[in-house]
Amino acid sequence: MLSRVAERIYWMARYLERAENTARLINVNAHLLLDLPKKLPLGWRPLIDISGYGKLFDDLYPEPSERNVTRFLVADNRNPSSLLLSLNNARDNARAIRDIIPREGWEVINALYLDTKASLPMGLAQKRRFEFLHAIIGRVEQMTGLLAGTMLRNAGYNFLRMGRNLERADMTTRIVDVRSESLLPQEPEELLPFENIQWMSVLQSLSGYQSYSQKIQGPVRRRNVVRFLLQDPEFPRTFLYCVGQVKQCLRDLPHKRDAVKLIDRTLRSIRRARLEEMDKDGLHKYIDKLQLRLARLDGVITGTYFAL
Repeated sequence: MLSRVAERIYWMARYLERAENTARLINVNAHLLLDLPKKLPLGWRPLIDISGYGKLFDDLYPEPSERNVTRFLVADNRNPSSLLLSLNNARDNARAIRDIIPREGWEVINALYLDTKASLPMGLAQKRRFEFLHAIIGRVEQMTGLLAGTMLRNAGYNFLRMGRNLERADMTTRIVDVRSESLLPQEPEELLPFENIQWMSVLQSLSGYQSYSQKIQGPVRRRNVVRFLLQDPEFPRTFLYCVGQVKQCLRDLPHKRDAVKLIDRTLRSIRRARLEEMDKDGLHKYIDKLQLRLARLDGVITGTYFAL
Protein backbone atom coordinates (compact mmCIF):
# COMPACT_ATOMS: atom_id res chain seq x y z
CA MET A 1 0.00 0.00 0.00
CA LEU A 2 1.27 3.48 -0.87
CA SER A 3 2.14 5.58 2.17
CA ARG A 4 -0.07 8.46 1.03
CA VAL A 5 -3.05 6.10 0.79
CA ALA A 6 -2.38 4.73 4.28
CA GLU A 7 -2.12 8.27 5.64
CA ARG A 8 -5.43 9.27 4.03
CA ILE A 9 -7.21 6.29 5.56
CA TYR A 10 -5.67 6.97 8.98
CA TRP A 11 -6.73 10.62 9.04
CA MET A 12 -10.16 9.97 7.57
CA ALA A 13 -10.83 7.71 10.56
CA ARG A 14 -9.45 10.23 13.04
CA TYR A 15 -11.51 13.12 11.69
CA LEU A 16 -14.73 11.08 11.67
CA GLU A 17 -14.15 10.03 15.26
CA ARG A 18 -13.35 13.62 16.23
CA ALA A 19 -16.60 14.89 14.73
CA GLU A 20 -18.62 12.24 16.56
CA ASN A 21 -16.90 12.98 19.87
CA THR A 22 -17.58 16.70 19.53
CA ALA A 23 -21.27 16.08 18.91
CA ARG A 24 -21.46 13.78 21.93
CA LEU A 25 -19.80 16.29 24.25
CA ILE A 26 -22.14 19.14 23.36
CA ASN A 27 -25.31 17.10 23.80
CA VAL A 28 -24.22 15.56 27.10
CA ASN A 29 -23.08 18.89 28.53
CA ALA A 30 -26.43 20.49 27.72
CA HIS A 31 -28.28 17.73 29.59
CA LEU A 32 -25.86 17.88 32.52
CA LEU A 33 -26.47 21.57 33.07
CA LEU A 34 -30.22 20.94 33.18
CA ASP A 35 -29.74 18.39 35.98
CA LEU A 36 -27.42 20.46 38.17
CA PRO A 37 -28.29 23.45 40.36
CA LYS A 38 -27.72 26.76 38.63
CA LYS A 39 -25.39 27.93 41.39
CA LEU A 40 -22.84 25.30 40.37
CA PRO A 41 -20.48 27.23 38.08
CA LEU A 42 -19.72 24.63 35.42
CA GLY A 43 -21.16 26.18 32.29
CA TRP A 44 -19.67 25.56 28.85
CA ARG A 45 -16.01 26.42 29.42
CA PRO A 46 -14.98 22.78 30.14
CA LEU A 47 -15.80 21.83 26.54
CA ILE A 48 -13.30 24.40 25.29
CA ASP A 49 -10.67 23.03 27.66
CA ILE A 50 -11.34 19.49 26.43
CA SER A 51 -10.83 20.62 22.84
CA GLY A 52 -7.39 22.02 23.72
CA TYR A 53 -8.04 25.35 22.01
CA GLY A 54 -8.72 27.59 24.99
CA LYS A 55 -6.36 30.36 23.91
CA LEU A 56 -7.79 30.43 20.38
CA PHE A 57 -11.33 30.62 21.74
CA ASP A 58 -10.41 33.49 24.08
CA ASP A 59 -8.91 35.38 21.16
CA LEU A 60 -12.07 34.96 19.07
CA TYR A 61 -14.93 35.23 21.57
CA PRO A 62 -15.61 37.55 24.51
CA GLU A 63 -17.08 34.89 26.84
CA PRO A 64 -17.73 31.12 27.02
CA SER A 65 -21.49 31.37 26.65
CA GLU A 66 -23.53 28.48 25.32
CA ARG A 67 -23.99 30.21 21.98
CA ASN A 68 -20.29 31.06 21.56
CA VAL A 69 -19.02 27.65 22.63
CA THR A 70 -21.38 25.70 20.39
CA ARG A 71 -20.60 27.91 17.41
CA PHE A 72 -16.84 27.52 18.01
CA LEU A 73 -17.07 23.74 18.39
CA VAL A 74 -19.57 23.08 15.61
CA ALA A 75 -19.18 25.62 12.82
CA ASP A 76 -16.12 27.86 13.26
CA ASN A 77 -13.55 27.02 10.56
CA ARG A 78 -10.94 28.91 12.58
CA ASN A 79 -11.11 26.05 15.07
CA PRO A 80 -9.00 23.19 13.60
CA SER A 81 -11.13 20.63 15.47
CA SER A 82 -14.60 22.02 14.80
CA LEU A 83 -17.22 19.48 13.85
CA LEU A 84 -17.81 20.91 10.39
CA LEU A 85 -14.10 21.18 9.58
CA SER A 86 -13.50 17.64 10.85
CA LEU A 87 -16.20 16.32 8.52
CA ASN A 88 -14.77 18.36 5.66
CA ASN A 89 -11.28 16.94 6.28
CA ALA A 90 -12.68 13.41 6.50
CA ARG A 91 -14.48 14.00 3.20
CA ASP A 92 -11.33 15.32 1.51
CA ASN A 93 -9.35 12.28 2.60
CA ALA A 94 -12.13 9.90 1.54
CA ARG A 95 -12.36 11.55 -1.89
CA ALA A 96 -8.66 10.92 -2.47
CA ILE A 97 -9.04 7.19 -1.76
CA ARG A 98 -12.41 6.47 -3.36
CA ASP A 99 -10.90 3.48 -5.16
CA ILE A 100 -9.72 1.99 -1.84
CA ILE A 101 -12.71 2.36 0.47
CA PRO A 102 -16.15 0.97 -0.51
CA ARG A 103 -18.05 3.29 -2.82
CA GLU A 104 -20.94 3.45 -0.37
CA GLY A 105 -18.49 4.76 2.23
CA TRP A 106 -17.56 7.74 0.09
CA GLU A 107 -21.23 8.46 -0.60
CA VAL A 108 -22.08 8.43 3.12
CA ILE A 109 -19.23 10.79 4.06
CA ASN A 110 -19.94 13.16 1.19
CA ALA A 111 -23.66 13.31 2.00
CA LEU A 112 -22.96 13.72 5.71
CA TYR A 113 -20.75 16.76 5.15
CA LEU A 114 -23.10 18.41 2.65
CA ASP A 115 -26.18 17.82 4.81
CA THR A 116 -24.40 19.07 7.94
CA LYS A 117 -23.28 22.23 6.20
CA ALA A 118 -26.78 22.90 4.85
CA SER A 119 -28.38 22.31 8.27
CA LEU A 120 -26.02 24.49 10.31
CA PRO A 121 -28.60 27.22 11.06
CA MET A 122 -30.87 24.58 12.58
CA GLY A 123 -27.99 22.89 14.37
CA LEU A 124 -26.88 26.07 16.09
CA ALA A 125 -30.39 26.88 17.32
CA GLN A 126 -30.88 25.63 20.86
CA LYS A 127 -34.25 23.99 20.23
CA ARG A 128 -33.05 21.85 17.30
CA ARG A 129 -29.44 21.27 18.30
CA PHE A 130 -29.90 17.90 20.00
CA GLU A 131 -31.69 16.45 16.97
CA PHE A 132 -29.03 17.87 14.64
CA LEU A 133 -26.08 16.46 16.61
CA HIS A 134 -27.78 13.14 17.32
CA ALA A 135 -28.23 12.63 13.58
CA ILE A 136 -24.52 13.27 12.98
CA ILE A 137 -23.55 10.74 15.65
CA GLY A 138 -25.81 8.14 14.06
CA ARG A 139 -24.44 8.68 10.56
CA VAL A 140 -20.82 8.49 11.70
CA GLU A 141 -21.65 5.24 13.47
CA GLN A 142 -23.31 4.08 10.24
CA MET A 143 -20.08 4.83 8.40
CA THR A 144 -18.04 2.94 10.99
CA GLY A 145 -20.29 -0.10 10.65
CA LEU A 146 -20.29 0.09 6.86
CA LEU A 147 -16.49 0.10 6.70
CA ALA A 148 -16.25 -2.70 9.27
CA GLY A 149 -18.61 -4.81 7.20
CA THR A 150 -17.19 -4.19 3.73
CA MET A 151 -13.46 -3.34 3.82
CA LEU A 152 -10.82 -5.94 3.08
CA ARG A 153 -8.92 -6.99 6.21
CA ASN A 154 -5.62 -5.69 4.86
CA ALA A 155 -3.17 -2.92 5.73
CA GLY A 156 -5.72 -0.25 4.87
CA TYR A 157 -8.18 -1.57 7.45
CA ASN A 158 -5.41 -1.68 10.04
CA PHE A 159 -4.62 2.01 9.47
CA LEU A 160 -8.33 2.82 9.68
CA ARG A 161 -8.59 1.14 13.09
CA MET A 162 -5.34 2.72 14.27
CA GLY A 163 -6.59 6.20 13.51
CA ARG A 164 -9.98 5.64 15.13
CA ASN A 165 -8.56 4.11 18.31
CA LEU A 166 -5.84 6.71 18.77
CA GLU A 167 -8.44 9.47 18.47
CA ARG A 168 -10.69 7.70 20.97
CA ALA A 169 -7.86 7.21 23.47
CA ASP A 170 -6.94 10.87 23.20
CA MET A 171 -10.53 12.03 23.74
CA THR A 172 -11.00 9.72 26.73
CA THR A 173 -7.95 11.15 28.49
CA ARG A 174 -9.06 14.72 27.73
CA ILE A 175 -12.54 14.13 29.14
CA VAL A 176 -11.29 12.45 32.32
CA ASP A 177 -8.66 15.14 32.87
CA VAL A 178 -10.86 18.20 32.35
CA ARG A 179 -13.93 16.76 34.04
CA SER A 180 -11.90 15.73 37.09
CA GLU A 181 -10.75 19.32 37.37
CA SER A 182 -14.08 21.01 36.71
CA LEU A 183 -16.64 18.58 38.12
CA LEU A 184 -15.08 17.16 41.25
CA PRO A 185 -16.95 18.90 44.07
CA GLN A 186 -14.80 20.41 46.76
CA GLU A 187 -16.92 22.97 48.60
CA PRO A 188 -19.59 23.41 49.75
CA GLU A 189 -20.75 20.06 51.08
CA GLU A 190 -24.32 20.45 49.83
CA LEU A 191 -23.04 19.89 46.29
CA LEU A 192 -21.72 16.41 47.08
CA PRO A 193 -25.04 14.66 46.29
CA PHE A 194 -24.68 15.84 42.70
CA GLU A 195 -21.36 14.03 42.25
CA ASN A 196 -22.98 10.94 40.76
CA ILE A 197 -24.85 13.09 38.21
CA GLN A 198 -21.61 14.75 37.20
CA TRP A 199 -19.72 11.50 36.71
CA MET A 200 -22.68 9.91 34.92
CA SER A 201 -22.28 12.69 32.35
CA VAL A 202 -18.64 11.69 31.88
CA LEU A 203 -19.70 8.11 31.14
CA GLN A 204 -22.48 9.27 28.84
CA SER A 205 -19.99 11.39 26.89
CA LEU A 206 -18.41 8.10 25.86
CA SER A 207 -21.61 6.01 25.75
CA GLY A 208 -20.22 4.06 28.66
CA TYR A 209 -22.85 4.33 31.37
CA GLN A 210 -24.55 0.99 30.66
CA SER A 211 -21.26 -0.87 30.33
CA TYR A 212 -20.01 0.73 33.55
CA SER A 213 -23.14 -0.40 35.39
CA GLN A 214 -22.67 -3.98 34.16
CA LYS A 215 -19.00 -4.09 35.16
CA ILE A 216 -18.95 -2.13 38.41
CA GLN A 217 -22.44 -2.90 39.76
CA GLY A 218 -22.20 -0.08 42.24
CA PRO A 219 -22.77 3.66 42.55
CA VAL A 220 -21.18 6.10 40.14
CA ARG A 221 -18.14 7.48 41.94
CA ARG A 222 -15.06 9.34 40.79
CA ARG A 223 -12.51 6.63 41.57
CA ASN A 224 -14.59 3.91 39.88
CA VAL A 225 -15.29 5.98 36.76
CA VAL A 226 -11.65 7.01 36.34
CA ARG A 227 -10.46 3.44 36.78
CA PHE A 228 -13.07 2.14 34.35
CA LEU A 229 -12.38 4.67 31.59
CA LEU A 230 -8.62 4.34 31.76
CA GLN A 231 -8.02 0.71 32.75
CA ASP A 232 -10.94 -1.47 31.69
CA PRO A 233 -9.78 -3.99 29.04
CA GLU A 234 -13.21 -4.68 27.52
CA PHE A 235 -15.09 -1.41 26.90
CA PRO A 236 -14.17 -0.13 23.39
CA ARG A 237 -13.56 3.49 24.44
CA THR A 238 -11.25 3.05 27.42
CA PHE A 239 -7.63 4.12 27.16
CA LEU A 240 -6.29 0.62 27.79
CA TYR A 241 -8.55 -1.01 25.20
CA CYS A 242 -7.87 1.58 22.47
CA VAL A 243 -4.09 1.47 22.85
CA GLY A 244 -4.22 -2.33 22.87
CA GLN A 245 -6.16 -2.25 19.60
CA VAL A 246 -3.48 -0.07 18.02
CA LYS A 247 -0.92 -2.74 18.94
CA GLN A 248 -3.09 -5.41 17.30
CA CYS A 249 -3.29 -3.33 14.13
CA LEU A 250 0.50 -3.14 13.98
CA ARG A 251 0.88 -6.91 14.25
CA ASP A 252 0.79 -7.56 10.48
CA LEU A 253 2.65 -4.41 9.41
CA PRO A 254 6.41 -4.14 8.77
CA HIS A 255 8.80 -1.83 10.64
CA LYS A 256 6.64 -1.85 13.75
CA ARG A 257 9.33 -2.28 16.40
CA ASP A 258 9.54 1.29 17.70
CA ALA A 259 5.76 1.75 17.83
CA VAL A 260 5.21 -1.57 19.60
CA LYS A 261 7.90 -0.80 22.19
CA LEU A 262 6.24 2.51 22.99
CA ILE A 263 2.82 0.86 23.23
CA ASP A 264 4.13 -1.87 25.54
CA ARG A 265 5.60 0.74 27.91
CA THR A 266 2.32 2.64 27.87
CA LEU A 267 0.24 -0.47 28.55
CA ARG A 268 2.49 -1.50 31.46
CA SER A 269 2.17 1.98 32.93
CA ILE A 270 -1.62 2.14 32.77
CA ARG A 271 -2.08 -1.39 34.12
CA ARG A 272 0.14 -0.68 37.13
CA ALA A 273 -1.22 2.80 37.88
CA ARG A 274 -3.02 3.09 41.21
CA LEU A 275 -5.50 5.64 40.00
CA GLU A 276 -7.75 5.44 43.05
CA GLU A 277 -4.88 6.76 45.19
CA MET A 278 -4.23 9.83 43.02
CA ASP A 279 -5.59 13.19 44.04
CA LYS A 280 -6.71 15.75 41.46
CA ASP A 281 -3.20 17.10 40.82
CA GLY A 282 -1.65 13.64 40.68
CA LEU A 283 -4.23 12.42 38.18
CA HIS A 284 -3.73 15.52 36.04
CA LYS A 285 0.04 14.96 35.89
CA TYR A 286 -0.39 11.28 35.08
CA ILE A 287 -2.88 11.95 32.28
CA ASP A 288 -0.47 14.54 30.87
CA LYS A 289 2.08 11.73 30.56
CA LEU A 290 -0.45 9.50 28.81
CA GLN A 291 -1.29 12.25 26.33
CA LEU A 292 2.39 12.85 25.61
CA ARG A 293 2.80 9.14 24.89
CA LEU A 294 -0.15 9.21 22.51
CA ALA A 295 1.40 12.17 20.69
CA ARG A 296 4.71 10.33 20.53
CA LEU A 297 2.98 7.21 19.18
CA ASP A 298 1.27 9.25 16.48
CA GLY A 299 4.69 10.71 15.61
CA VAL A 300 6.27 7.27 15.38
CA ILE A 301 3.46 5.96 13.15
CA THR A 302 3.72 9.05 10.94
CA GLY A 303 7.51 8.84 10.71
CA THR A 304 7.49 5.11 9.99
CA TYR A 305 4.65 4.77 7.52
CA PHE A 306 3.70 8.19 6.12
CA ALA A 307 6.74 10.48 5.97
CA LEU A 308 8.76 10.00 2.79
